[in-house]
Amino acid sequence: MSKHVAVLMGGWSQERPVSLASGTECAAALRRAGYQVTEVDVGRDVVQVLTALKPDVVFNALHGPFGESGMIQGVLELMELPYTHSGVLASAMAMDKHQAKIMLKAAGVPVTDHVIVSRAEAGRAHVMPPPYVIKPIADGSSFGVFIVKAETSHPPQEILREDWKSGEELMVERYIPGRELTCAVMGDVALGVTEIITNLDFYNYDAKYSQGGSVHIIPAQLKPKIYDKVQKMALAAHAAFGCRGVTRTDFRYNEAAGEDGELVCLEINTQPGMTQTSLVPEQALHAGHSFEELVAWMVEDASCNR
Repeated sequence: MSKHVAVLMGGWSQERPVSLASGTECAAALRRAGYQVTEVDVGRDVVQVLTALKPDVVFNALHGPFGESGMIQGVLELMELPYTHSGVLASAMAMDKHQAKIMLKAAGVPVTDHVIVSRAEAGRAHVMPPPYVIKPIADGSSFGVFIVKAETSHPPQEILREDWKSGEELMVERYIPGRELTCAVMGDVALGVTEIITNLDFYNYDAKYSQGGSVHIIPAQLKPKIYDKVQKMALAAHAAFGCRGVTRTDFRYNEAAGEDGELVCLEINTQPGMTQTSLVPEQALHAGHSFEELVAWMVEDASCNR
């Protein structure tokens, strides 16, 4: 009898469309891999829905605050339902960009300087000399992210709009010029390093999800010692938070800064995108794991007390 897997997706965060895409593709791949699958578009009644379904395993394909902040993980722990990805504490710490940077720095993973300010403060005047980046503390998919260029006279006024949905506290961090790199970890193995190239301002929502928005180069064309350093840092980040299953850690690399350049970690993602063209499945394929093998591995890795 094959395992019954409930794939959680959708939800109510700004990342709902991304989650639906991830969940739909993962569900299809799990069926191809021989599992019995039920797709669940998550609402506030998720406990009742899962109680009625009685799945053997929950595949968490949610993105955004409820799905990757430790909340749904806590619900699944209470229900004693084995689930994929990281547990309550690792998810909560990684979702909070300020706390995550403290953790990364303590683990010896370099991060860029930042301050935490109110939305009003960030919109009123420069809180650090440009260029810098403004980002919400706990949102994904590059929602609410602005790069303030060196010649800009004042901060972006969009952050003061009444329909702002990305929180009242913002992180302002020093901008690192150069290349965008990312590396996934699967269990305790660092996969390949990908360079992301986009013609847009930065790797924003459109670059991530629009057709032709970005180009992924795997393996990234880096000096071997830099490639190795990225993989080591991704493993160090995964271990520092006590992550489980699959994560993806993002970096900026400025080759022009000194002999070996400046490599800094931007963040760790405990619920990375999981469509077949997403970064993690591409890296898994590069390492010899098909999409079906990747999602099957995640289901077999699932547990409680993560």
